[in-house]
Amino acid sequence: MYLNCHSYHSLRYGTLSIDALVCHAAAMGIKELVLTDINTITGIYEFKKKCEGNGIKPIVGVEIRNGSKLLYIVIAKEFTGIGEVNRVLTSYNCDGIDVPERPDFENCFIIYPLNAHRPEQLNDNEYIGIQEEELNMLTRKEYRRLIPKMVILHPVTFSTKKEFNLHRILRAIDNNMLLSKLPESEICSKTAYLKSPQVILNAYRNYPQIIQKTTVILSECSFDFTFETPRNRKFYTGSKKDDLRLLTRLAFTGLERRYGKSHGQAKQRIEKELKVIDELNFSGYFLITWDIIRYSNSVGFMHVGRGSGANSIVAYCLGITDICPLELDLYFERFLNENRKSPPDFDIDWSWQDRDTILEYIFDRYGKDYVAFCGTNVEFKYRSIIREVGKVFGLPKEELDELSKYPERVFRDEVVQQVQKYGKLLEKFPNQRSMHSCGIIISEEPLTNFTALEMPPKGFPIVQWDMHVAEEIGFEKFDILSQRGLGTINDTVRLLEEKRGIKVNIKDTNISKDEEKCNEFLSQGRTIGCFYIESPAMRGLLRRLKCDNYKVLVAASSIIRPGVAQSGMMREYIFRHNNPDKFEYFHKVFEEQLGDTYGIMVYQEDVIKIALHYGGVSAADGDILRRAMSGKGRSLSALQKVKDDFFASCRQQGHPEELSTEIYRQIESFAGYSFCKAHSASYAVESYQSLYLKVYYPLEFMVSVINNMGGFYRTEVYVHEARMSGGKIMNPCVNRSEQQATIYGDEIYLGFMHLEKVESRLGQLIPEERRKNGQYKSMEDFIKRIPIGIETLQILIFIGAFRFCGIPKNELLLKARVLLGDFKPERRFETLFEEPVKEFKFPELKRNIFEDAFDEIEILSFPVSCTPFDLLQTKYRGTVMANELVQYHKKQVKMLAYLISRKHVPTKRGTMYFGTWVDVNGNYFDTAHFPDCLEKYPFQGGGCYLLLGVVEVDFHFPTITITKMAKMPFIPDPRYSHDEDKKYEIQQRMKEDVSMTHRKPYPQEHEIGLPRVKN
Repeated sequence: MYLNCHSYHSLRYGTLSIDALVCHAAAMGIKELVLTDINTITGIYEFKKKCEGNGIKPIVGVEIRNGSKLLYIVIAKEFTGIGEVNRVLTSYNCDGIDVPERPDFENCFIIYPLNAHRPEQLNDNEYIGIQEEELNMLTRKEYRRLIPKMVILHPVTFSTKKEFNLHRILRAIDNNMLLSKLPESEICSKTAYLKSPQVILNAYRNYPQIIQKTTVILSECSFDFTFETPRNRKFYTGSKKDDLRLLTRLAFTGLERRYGKSHGQAKQRIEKELKVIDELNFSGYFLITWDIIRYSNSVGFMHVGRGSGANSIVAYCLGITDICPLELDLYFERFLNENRKSPPDFDIDWSWQDRDTILEYIFDRYGKDYVAFCGTNVEFKYRSIIREVGKVFGLPKEELDELSKYPERVFRDEVVQQVQKYGKLLEKFPNQRSMHSCGIIISEEPLTNFTALEMPPKGFPIVQWDMHVAEEIGFEKFDILSQRGLGTINDTVRLLEEKRGIKVNIKDTNISKDEEKCNEFLSQGRTIGCFYIESPAMRGLLRRLKCDNYKVLVAASSIIRPGVAQSGMMREYIFRHNNPDKFEYFHKVFEEQLGDTYGIMVYQEDVIKIALHYGGVSAADGDILRRAMSGKGRSLSALQKVKDDFFASCRQQGHPEELSTEIYRQIESFAGYSFCKAHSASYAVESYQSLYLKVYYPLEFMVSVINNMGGFYRTEVYVHEARMSGGKIMNPCVNRSEQQATIYGDEIYLGFMHLEKVESRLGQLIPEERRKNGQYKSMEDFIKRIPIGIETLQILIFIGAFRFCGIPKNELLLKARVLLGDFKPERRFETLFEEPVKEFKFPELKRNIFEDAFDEIEILSFPVSCTPFDLLQTKYRGTVMANELVQYHKKQVKMLAYLISRKHVPTKRGTMYFGTWVDVNGNYFDTAHFPDCLEKYPFQGGGCYLLLGVVEVDFHFPTITITKMAKMPFIPDPRYSHDEDKKYEIQQRMKEDVSMTHRKPYPQEHEIGLPRVKN
């Protein structure tokens, strides 16, 4: 009887999750249910599983609407019918083709609403749905003749009165209007809830023909679908045999390139892997990935293959990854084994500049009907939904700001209470569909057999379900990712060849794994700008470990992850690395399995090893743990079962309960926050490549970091780093600068991109015109050739972009105002240059030497012509410098420093911060600020501070615990010597990098339940 049920996947319309809808139906004894969400099939696969688990026959379809107008309801007779609907919706979503008012579906039933536009003559598969409240219309002759083609239409959208109000709120949000103004046409009927079958049959008791037709439709529909069938593209060449032949040839060609002709161990490993790959029918998956990499290489792009795929020597020999699994003892079974039914998962990074080109190749190569991004449901978040709900209740912005700032506060106002109540109910509701950040599906069959496609603003089609559903129904995604680190490496290599004629084969990992000078930089934490290893926390870890080789860097890449840190084992690893003779292993299993990492669980594999060898859990349970740790596992009940099995097995083996409890505490802390070893190794290779370029080509490297918009820090920090490497930093110049920063010898010219109020279009036009027609001879010549307004011209003057003229800024500004005034750029030829420009005599205007610096702070947010220290009123520069701090363990020091960044960290005593600073010599150091100190001496924004504190040297790394600090004032701004209000205004523009973490505080040594030495 239920031919028209909505879930909350009918976005901003339905109020029931799939689970709630099915459970409610099961409780009422309903045996057949039809899910027909509005213009989407998002929930059908979950619906099938839930129904079958509750003894209900699942039937699926789609309610087709054009805006708010209901056209008809489509119900699939069988699974192929869903494909027919998907193709119509895809044409509508992606190509703008209107949904037909009368569809031509072979394997579907079509139900028209009673009062909707419908054909005069209905086909065998076309019916009219009549709702209970419309039955009285059957007294009229024109409707009575239609009874033989009528079926029961009882829409389901909500289950309680509260949910009906929620539906109205969703409709008001969707229409962006006040709840009180929402028209009836935008909402469902008040009777659109799940009534019992008896109640519905009783309402239609006088029309047995309608009941019988409804029953026939339900009996003729089915939803047969096999979840376990792999649906990715099967073959690369066209057959399994040819795929294996090609894969084998490519693997052995790569073997010779990577290892030489006679490497027995590598040959044996390749043969073993190829056997498993063939048995599991994954040759095509490897070859498709290889094909994408081949194209990438052909156009000169750089990539990084990471994740568990780097465990495979076949992937290494095909060039998909650059990690040798023999070197790091990576086992293939972590990536692929006989028990695994789903395809392996390759994660591949490209530069953020190149990724779209790769995507276009994949869509063109494998066909737009077969390729799409995974979708993702963007959910309502409580803080933002408070604003949405508050708006439809008519609350003013000020109240909404207060409400969203303090969402848990109890308000007396009744309307506010309603907003909070319904806001809470909407948490976790899907709000809109969006594109998965990187997951792409390449299908064997046309994707519209399984889903309608949508076209988000980014321009690549998406399926209507997320990656979890994709995996459940047999699709494994290819992760095509992007990052700025690769862009930096690419641009540095290109810049070296363009500017200095130096060719660097950065893909040759031999040059960037064991360089003496690189290792020295690494151990000193001199890694600003380098991928993944530049944050204050990572630089501190590198110094604590005295990390001076690639293998320790691989471990450090994983130790820094929250999983290891939250378990307390990061601290323990540092101790053991520095004191290898001062600890004992927790248990002999830890020594046998984790000897390389001093008995500490560092990687996902380590956790699995301990679960298997200490806990005695099964391999299947080990995989559940692995998936939970990688964030892919969603079943809490399955994880709880593994925990119960772990403790039961530990007791059976006679392990002490206290030891088992502590070990499982560590395992739990890894969930969602750990790397597999191959992933860490991939990161370490890229980090080392960055470091190699930084060490040997520092200026070109820092220019590329700046142009790729940095990483952890703001542009100013990378400019400082370039200066520390011997670069001369120059302000933008119309005759030397490009849109991006550029370099001539040791002179680094900042780009027009750094001038916030200069449009990128103009920033590109200035150098283009210069290359085409020669350098600009004067400001007047520039104005003649470039369409520019007075405000933008003034910015260029203030930053010194016309300094080649040799004319003071003051005079240039006066000239600009005389020349342009109310001048419109598009009329420059009609007015300004119809006759020669008159020469004006300007009064001589003197400038303070620091005026340029204040101009720079105003435009760039940092000074270029001097350092922030030069602008201080005080001449004091501190008693101790950063490079001397290790000599002052447990001693008090007073320092003057410039704030680079601070990180907010919650503790049991309140908020604390970790600060990063530079001293007057430009060297970095770190501070810790505890809540009691911050209460008296808070941070006051960017700038220079006088610091007093006690030095703590922790494994070669000094940190100052601050007891007092004060922000130091700049000299008065000489540009406003007669304006008291503005004299100190610019100082407030100095920036700082502020980051936050919401993680729980890391456990202290006494809170970890494992002793370092056995009793």
